[in-house]
Amino acid sequence: MGFAEKRGNYWRGRYKTAPGKHLTVVDENGKAIRFATKGEAQRAASEAENKYRRGDWRDPALGQETFGEYANRWYEAQDLAASTMQNYKRHIEEHLLPDFEDKALAGILRTDVDAWEKKERAAYAASSVKTWRSTLHLIFEDAIDEGLIPSNPAARRRGRGKRAGRSRDRGPEKVVTDALGILLTAERAALLSGRDDEFVAVVLKEYTGMRWGEVVGLETAFVRPGAVRVEWQLYELDTGELVRCPPKDDSYRTIDSMDWLSALVANHIARTKPTPCSWHGKTYVFRGQGAARTGGHHGAKLVDVARHAEVSTGTVSNVLNCPDRVAEATRTKVKQAIADLGFVRGSVVPEHAAPWRRNGFATWLFTPAVSGWYPKKAPQVARPVPLLGEPWPGAPARGRGASDRADACWLPIAKGLTPHGLRHTHRTMMEDLGTEKVLMDERMGHIDGSVSARYAHVTPGMRKRLGFGLTEQWETALDARLTMRPTSPVRALDALLRARAVAVR
Repeated sequence: MGFAEKRGNYWRGRYKTAPGKHLTVVDENGKAIRFATKGEAQRAASEAENKYRRGDWRDPALGQETFGEYANRWYEAQDLAASTMQNYKRHIEEHLLPDFEDKALAGILRTDVDAWEKKERAAYAASSVKTWRSTLHLIFEDAIDEGLIPSNPAARRRGRGKRAGRSRDRGPEKVVTDALGILLTAERAALLSGRDDEFVAVVLKEYTGMRWGEVVGLETAFVRPGAVRVEWQLYELDTGELVRCPPKDDSYRTIDSMDWLSALVANHIARTKPTPCSWHGKTYVFRGQGAARTGGHHGAKLVDVARHAEVSTGTVSNVLNCPDRVAEATRTKVKQAIADLGFVRGSVVPEHAAPWRRNGFATWLFTPAVSGWYPKKAPQVARPVPLLGEPWPGAPARGRGASDRADACWLPIAKGLTPHGLRHTHRTMMEDLGTEKVLMDERMGHIDGSVSARYAHVTPGMRKRLGFGLTEQWETALDARLTMRPTSPVRALDALLRARAVAVR
């Protein structure tokens, strides 16, 4: 039986755990409890000894390891995908350690976690805080499995706090657009980059529902007649390294591609003639632009001059290098374009570069295309994309003094739309066409674990109807674009518009 032991002006409880071994009754922080009376100390000691005999006892020394020490040990024991490891590391280092690093595991209370979450929600999106709390919950669950703590202070209790319902974790509604919005966005992105690659990529991403990493990591070997095979993705780590890894949740799949989309991608490959890269030895369909763009600080490029003068890039090159080969009227037109755009020789960005960087593509190409504005990026403030009015829909003015030379700007197409929003748009377009859920899940790479899904199968008829519907939406968008202007400075789109104009005569 437990017994009380006199210690100066207080009593402490002692209980036996093994022959010749006695422990002291301690609190949840591992400190000896000082009892005022002998009876209180003896009752607490007897209760602790009974727990030990029943197997409910835990070593009071456990749980005194700090959260920082345990989190480091926990992270090193994980063996997960590089992207998951990076996310866990970011969650722990940037959001958990600042508040919990020096606290003992057993000393972290539910109120501490709730206070931390309240503070984080004041500075970050609710969806992000929810993700970080999930990581904290997972760490504590593993600590429970190791017997370090008795309960999880990050677990949510039902029926507590304000009745917020589903609004607690509700984020902003995703912005989507329609087929014409996609076409115009793709055209603008190509104008901003000065090449057709972005036009093809945006259209492909929208009409297949592929994830960003799947588009960037698409290899020429997996582009097939009438289909695109998703086998790999390129994931960008915080270090800048591009990791070639399986698609998210192992969502390997073959996505049906309409004839016009297959031709668009095939023509792009034939034009760019991609070669194996130096980092993976694979031949990717799309390449980035090399050095990161900074929203108009790079000078005008050769292709910008060609578009402004309405001549080929070869003609511009001849004007610069062999002017005697070019007619005087053409030379005058090209020189005027050079002056208008502030073109400087040697400012051409290399064609064969590493893949796009997610942030660079979204910041300097996609966001300006859908909103008409370059976003705020220190030290610069948000500002409209400066445009020269011709050729329509506007040639981005580049170089020093671009804003002073501009005479137009773009109106928003779908402000707030993100590259991932194209995936939401694709799903929305399929819903609008009445596509069967089993086919939508196949294209999106989703898994339906319900019983009814076991009895649903994709048929050739489903594929044919979806392909017909998406083609009809695409042709309707082309028709609408034709009414705006029958030509485009983007070569790939210009060819499509000319072919469509002939088809509808």
